[in-house]
Amino acid sequence: MSKDEMSFWDHLDELRANLIRIILALVILTVVGLILIPKIFDSIILAPTSSDFITYRIFEKGGQYIPFLPDFSGDSFSVSILNINMTTQFMTYISSSFAFAILFALPYLFYEVWKFVSPALYENETKNIKKAFIFGGFMFIVGCLVGYFIVFPLIFRFLITFELSSHIDNMLSLDSYMSNFYTLIIIMGVVFELPLVFWILSSLGLIYRSFFRKYRRHAVVGALLLAAAITPSGDPFSLFVVTMPLYMLWEISAFVVKKDPPPEKLPEIFEGF
Repeated sequence: MSKDEMSFWDHLDELRANLIRIILALVILTVVGLILIPKIFDSIILAPTSSDFITYRIFEKGGQYIPFLPDFSGDSFSVSILNINMTTQFMTYISSSFAFAILFALPYLFYEVWKFVSPALYENETKNIKKAFIFGGFMFIVGCLVGYFIVFPLIFRFLITFELSSHIDNMLSLDSYMSNFYTLIIIMGVVFELPLVFWILSSLGLIYRSFFRKYRRHAVVGALLLAAAITPSGDPFSLFVVTMPLYMLWEISAFVVKKDPPPEKLPEIFEGF
């Protein structure tokens, strides 16, 4: 039976089957997360609290040749995380396991959504939406990696070492660390969906490549201002490291959108506005 021949209740049954499979996958992966999280928590989630973190070591080596890099040479940076709530460690264990499940279930989740909606689409729509799923998922993962390896460590390191007064000791709670950890990484994942948004707008005929050529200088300034807001340290290298991926999103967007239509077709495009 095709999608067109299915009744409302048939669609509902199929949707329920999709949701059950997605929930089952999440449950299984959450159990896997419950097994793995205690083993990887220190080496992955808490890795930025130590000077052994890969980003800090790269900066330390690079600082020998590039003078304006953050000075991590001879550093023994280490931050102790405090637990001030009886249930926080357990809840962090559960939430981290669930976050693990969502991350690794994303490809299957997209597949189930695609499996449900694709039969109702035309052939050209099928190709475009499949590309959107793949491209959007890839860019989200890239954004999360940029957040984990660049944005979060730089912000964390600056804020935890910032000293307003020598009489104040910095003590970091587990709640605060995990909240900022997840927030910054997810924000970067979402920000990296910008090319997908522009691609959708271009598919609707609302934006074309000339827009990106015209406002390229504005994009550079905007990326710099956003990077300055994200990285409170203000040192040139941190600004550069965060600005570059943000600006590259603009160039990627310019690449994926449609070329400008011939001038004679422009009146037809804007007739409906």
